[in-house]
Amino acid sequence: MLNKKSVDDINVKGKRVLVRCDFNVPLQEGKITDENRLVAALPTIKKLIADGGKVILCSHLGKPKGEPKPELSLAPVAARLTELLGQEVKFAKDDNVVGENAKAAVAAMKDGEVILLENTRYRAEETKNVEEFSKDLASLADVFVNDAFGTAHRAHCSNVGVTKFVDTAVVGYLMQKEIDFLGNAVNKPERPFVAILGGSKVSSKISVINNLLDKVDTLIIGGGMAYTFMKANGEEVGKSLIEEDYVAYAKEMMDKAKAKNVNLLIPVDSVVAKEFSNDVPFRTVGEGEMAADELGLDIGEKTQKIYADAVKDAKTVVWNGPMGVFEMSNFAAGTVAVAKALAEINATTIIGGGDSAAAVNILGFGDKMTHISTGGGASLEFLEGKELPGVVAANDK
Repeated sequence: MLNKKSVDDINVKGKRVLVRCDFNVPLQEGKITDENRLVAALPTIKKLIADGGKVILCSHLGKPKGEPKPELSLAPVAARLTELLGQEVKFAKDDNVVGENAKAAVAAMKDGEVILLENTRYRAEETKNVEEFSKDLASLADVFVNDAFGTAHRAHCSNVGVTKFVDTAVVGYLMQKEIDFLGNAVNKPERPFVAILGGSKVSSKISVINNLLDKVDTLIIGGGMAYTFMKANGEEVGKSLIEEDYVAYAKEMMDKAKAKNVNLLIPVDSVVAKEFSNDVPFRTVGEGEMAADELGLDIGEKTQKIYADAVKDAKTVVWNGPMGVFEMSNFAAGTVAVAKALAEINATTIIGGGDSAAAVNILGFGDKMTHISTGGGASLEFLEGKELPGVVAANDK
């Protein structure tokens, strides 16, 4: 069990608080097109303002590769946060992030005021976790709060390095929620515990499958990666996405599931077409019926029903990765069916970031899920049972 100090365990009155947020939002012509991440950060920021802290926000945005790129400035974020918070968020514009402007702005702060620093990745040291930049950031603060789960699996200056040079490092509400749900649900789940894994590649989910087979009662496989399992099962899978190097591994996992008495489910029917396109004829085929010139693009109706039935009595469900090519309407039904099944059950439902989070939100089932992770890569590493540097760096209770 991970037990980290959070913003509820400290008193920041009159202190300078550096908060690492995830403001890596999509921008089009300087306009924020999706502000979910900004809204998600508000509870932690409001708590620190209410406690009378001097709140200094920082984040990266995109990949400026260690140099100032005006189109990746956080200035629009400061403007939008000002509106969302109903109080000024002063933007400290410094190409080297912690420059004269930032230092002067922090020195002039009164309790309960907020400033935002420039994109931390304007500095090349950020992603290399170089001590000098970590010290620069720490020089602005008495307390550090990490609320950016999306980068928790990376050791950078603004989420890990800085913790070495401040006395107190805690997690914010968003991070706490991720630790509670993803970290602890997987290690101490209420049973039956079902995991649903999709997405295109087995290779990116290897350690996840291996780790979850030691913990779940049922493991459901869908998406492009299912075809490698089907091939390992001796089926004809035509031109479907196959990772030849992982067929033996898929077989090994099926054997491991048997040995551990885990119910491992792979599709019994598939929606197939002759090319990867939404504008071609498609049909549903059963096991072994796929033609050599066809490729699987979604799970079929029988499989949808089997998967929905498999989660009916679950008490904990973790889902990572779509069941088919859900961005094409003809091949979205499998992903919709799974999202619907999860929306209807009485269980802790955890959606592990990335495509599955996008799918659940696009399909309108977001509010029916217990927890939707804010980090794709980070949530996968949590499910692999790895320690995340950004989580480890916070003080233990």
